[in-house]
Amino acid sequence: MRLHLLVAVPVMLACLLLQGLVVAVCLRRYARFCHHWQGREPFWVDVAILSVIMLVTLCGNFAQMAIWAGLFMLLGEFTDLLKALYHSAVNFSTLGYGDIVMSERWRLLGPIEAAHGILMFGVSTAVMTAAVLDIVKNSAARLKQEEPT
Repeated sequence: MRLHLLVAVPVMLACLLLQGLVVAVCLRRYARFCHHWQGREPFWVDVAILSVIMLVTLCGNFAQMAIWAGLFMLLGEFTDLLKALYHSAVNFSTLGYGDIVMSERWRLLGPIEAAHGILMFGVSTAVMTAAVLDIVKNSAARLKQEEPT
């Protein structure tokens, strides 16, 4: 177990840094964009903002799957990148098909990646939830301003 953690921790740290970068970029761009529009954004802007945030966070998660796949290839578990990516995606998303299994020596990396992946999807969900709640709050404020007094 110690060997697995020694191998997995640097990969998890790299993925955490990547996820932190993605979250920071999303939130900063979102705040800057909202400041520019200052409550007068049309409906299509809300749709575009949410779509971009979903796409960027999903790409961040895909990049993390690729990092894990690279580790699996580096360890000699896979020679084909597509198989390594597939296996990583199944682990990361906690889908757990089990149709491709790593050797007994490195098999414990699968659950470690799954635990990491579910946390990263949680962070992505939190970013989306924050953006949705902010859009709802801003929409409610706009409607309140439009009401006749």
